[in-house]
Parts: sequence; structure tokens; C-alpha cells
Amino acid sequence: MKSSIQRNIGPVALLLTGLGSIIGSGWLFGAWKAAKIAGPAAIVAWVIGAVVILAIALTYAELGAMFPESGGMVRYARYSHGSLVGFVSGWANWIAIVSVIPIEAEASIQYMSTWPYSWAHGLYSNGSLTPIALGLAALLVVGYFMLNYWGVKLFARANSVITAFKFIIPGLTILGLMLTGFHHENFGTVSSFAPYGWSAVFTAVATSGIVFSFNGFQSPINLAGEARNPSKSVPFAIIGSILLALVIYVLLQVAYIGAVNPADVAKGWSKFNFASPFAELALALNLNWLAFLLYVDAFISPSGTGTTYMATTSRMIYAMERNNTLPKIFGDVHPLFGVPRKAMWFNLLVAFIFMFFFRGWSSLAAVISVATVISYLTGPISLMSLRRSALDLDRPLHIAGMPLIAPFAFVCASLVLYWAKWPLTGEIILLMVVALPVYFYYTAKHGWVGWRRDLKASWWLITYLPVMALISLCGSTQFGGRGLLPYGWDMLFVAVVALAFYYWGVHAGYRTAYLDEREPHDDIDQGAAKVSKAGKTQA
Repeated sequence: MKSSIQRNIGPVALLLTGLGSIIGSGWLFGAWKAAKIAGPAAIVAWVIGAVVILAIALTYAELGAMFPESGGMVRYARYSHGSLVGFVSGWANWIAIVSVIPIEAEASIQYMSTWPYSWAHGLYSNGSLTPIALGLAALLVVGYFMLNYWGVKLFARANSVITAFKFIIPGLTILGLMLTGFHHENFGTVSSFAPYGWSAVFTAVATSGIVFSFNGFQSPINLAGEARNPSKSVPFAIIGSILLALVIYVLLQVAYIGAVNPADVAKGWSKFNFASPFAELALALNLNWLAFLLYVDAFISPSGTGTTYMATTSRMIYAMERNNTLPKIFGDVHPLFGVPRKAMWFNLLVAFIFMFFFRGWSSLAAVISVATVISYLTGPISLMSLRRSALDLDRPLHIAGMPLIAPFAFVCASLVLYWAKWPLTGEIILLMVVALPVYFYYTAKHGWVGWRRDLKASWWLITYLPVMALISLCGSTQFGGRGLLPYGWDMLFVAVVALAFYYWGVHAGYRTAYLDEREPHDDIDQGAAKVSKAGKTQA
């Protein structure tokens, strides 16, 4: 039975939803992984990552205010470029988000493996979780599922409490490590500030979990359809959550670098291997109280993110059904609780599949990061294309300087994709196209309506993905390529190529008929909706 999604989430709760998604397992592992790749220069990597994500997020903030729909991230490209670009974008976005759910559960169990009990030590071995550990992680995923199953109000209430706790534990970790065992010499005396070169800093942005750690800014966008006054609350939640998270992440990175033993630093940052980084550091410094809190938070922080992502991915499936690329059953919304329960069951199944194929935090963090970047690519182009081709649309939020921000965001996303290194870049691009048979099945089922126009509007993306894979293959050796492009010039070349594709993509968009599918939102009165519809008819 179809029913309308309920608008119950206020601006502060929406911000906490974004922050709750961002501050998950990334803060427990990200500082260790980034320093392992880039050394103390990992601090710079977090700032670069935040700038990239903020530029991208600003484009999605304007789109989210324009189309405050549940699962909106999988629909914007469809509105601007038609069904094919919309499907690829939606698939990439869903893959990047749904795979986070099992990782958050695995992160909790991985931290649990360093508890001071012999049975706990058997949960994590040789970089992966054991079968018993996977069973415990599966139970956590079921817990995320149940918190969402009974409606958005319970989810928002639980998430607000969890997010408040997330502020306290990282804060205590920062203070505890800095005040107890802070070694200034780790920032450039024992080893250089950037011991593996600046290319490693860029790679850390792409693969250490930094992009992955900021990925939660999408949650307020995907829940925009359930937000009160989305034109104001969505950008407030997106920008606020990213900036607050940046402060927390940088301070955590500084605390981590300063806390490790200088004698171990002299052996090389890449030699550090932790199962539960901050907890093990706390124990080494005799901060047993902090270790206890970290072990508790290792369940709370990832669980908050997992719960949020369980909510947002179900809205994505709901939106993809509305795109006519999934079975109609996934569009059903429970009439009493206002949540798409059948979509939730589907995501639960997919989460279990990911969990049993990727059995550790590090094994999937890089993959998710790159998939996430690919899912971001269409946002800046969709926004500027709609500004050009759909002037009649109501725009509650109009960000100044977007003609500069949007191409900058697209170039940044392209650079992060390149920094991920070959062959990972090519592997993830391949993952983005394997679902195309699903698209062609549903397109054929609906009689190939609008197929020619949609194909014409998609050539920029169809060309962009293999071109980026080729550049990655031929790029400098610092980024895993064959060395045909020298280091430094390779990044300039990527930027120039990305700009060319950006302008191609913007001008390839058109005023699609799919705009008629969009959901009306509460802060636009019926008169405005009629004016918009009249404008469409004239166009």
C-alpha cells in the first residue's frame, strides 16, 4: 500500500543525523590509516578531504533544497540528464552507502578483538574477522534494522542521543592522549613531516578512509523528504556537520600522531598495525578509563552511523523504484510508521552479502571511498545543467558563486578518483557499470520511452569513466600508473580533462520529462506549484 513519507525531522535533528553518519567508524580507524599512508602530513589530507567534500556538498545542498525527496541523491541526475545517467549515478551512490552498514558493524567487533580476554582475541585474525565475529556483526546489523523498522521518529530520537555521546568520547580521547603522552618530535624530528612524499598525502585522501569518513553529509539530503522546512534545514545540516566533523578529525589526527612511541615512528609510519588504534594507545599510556570508554564507543559510534545508513539506503531504494528501475514492491511505504519496510529488508540482505565478502574495516574502506567519489560526480553537473535548462523550477536555496564552486567540485572529485591509484580506479569504475543489464531490462520493459534523448545526454559520462581509467593506467608511478605522465603534470592533465567533461556534461543536460515525477514539498504552496507546472508546459 502506498503512503506518503512523514515530515518529522527538525533542523538540529537533521544536523545530528549528518554528524551521526560522519562520526562513525572513520574516527576510530581513520587517523591510524591516514598516518600509515602519509605520516604527519595526514593532517593536511583531512583538510584537503574536507574542502573537496564541502565543495561537492554545497552543490547537493542546493539540489536537496530544490528537490526535498526521500532518497533524493539517486534522482537528481535523472532530472537533469535522463534515465541512463540517473541510473549509473543512483547505482554508484547506493553501492557506496549500503556497503557502509556492514563495515560499521565489523568495526565494532574489530575493536572488541583487543578486549583483555582470550576469547575476544580470536575474533580478528590476519586482517579479517572470524566466523564467530561475523555472526556478532550480523546481530549488530539487525539492531540497526530494528531501530529504523518502527518509524522515523524512533530513529531520529535514538540517533540524537547517540550523536551527543559521539562528541564526548572523541573529545576525551583528544584530551587524554594530548595531556598524557604527547611527543612533539613525531611531527618532523623523528621522521619528516611528509615521509612518503606529497603524492602519499593525496592517496590518503582517496583511500585511507578520509572521503569515506565525511560521506555522511548525504544523510540529511536523503532524508530531506522527511525534514521540516528543508530549504533551510538541509544546507544548515550539511555544512554544519562537515565543519564540526573536520575539527574533530584534525584534532584526533594530531592526538594520534603525538601519542605513538617515537622509537616506533623511527621504524616508519607504515609499520604501525592496530586492530583498535586509539584503545591500544590508551592502554599503552595506562589510560585504562579511556580504553574502557573507547571500547564502549566502538559500539556506539559505528552503530549510530549504521543506523543512519540503514535509514538512508532504504530511502534510496524507495527512490530508485520511483525511477522505474526496481520492482514496484520497493516503493511501498508502511501506512502507520511511514517507512519503506520492503526496501529495508532488501538492504538488510545486501548488507549481509557485503559482510561475508569483506571481513575487515580496511578491506572495504578504500573501495567505498572511490565508489563514493564516482557517485558525487553528477551532482555539480546536474545542478548547473538544471540552472541552464529548467529556469522555471523553484529554487529555495541559490548559492552565490556556484558557477565557480561546481566546476571546482567536479575537478576535485576527478582528482580524488585519480589519487586512488591504479588498478583500484579501474576496478571501481568497472563495478559502476556491472548493473547496466538491470537498467536495460527495465528500460525495455517500459518500451524504451525517451531512450534516444537519454542516451544523447549520457555520452559525456559514458566517455568519462573509461577515459579516467585510461589516464589512471598511464599516469605517474606515484599513483600506480605506467609512468607515461610525469608526476605533477599528471594531476594538471586530470584537472584539464575533468574541466572539459564538466562543461560537456552541463551542456548535455536538458529539461527532462522526469521532472514531472518530483515530489511537491510543504514549504511551496499550491500556487507556486501551479506556476512551475505552467512554466514547464510553455517550455
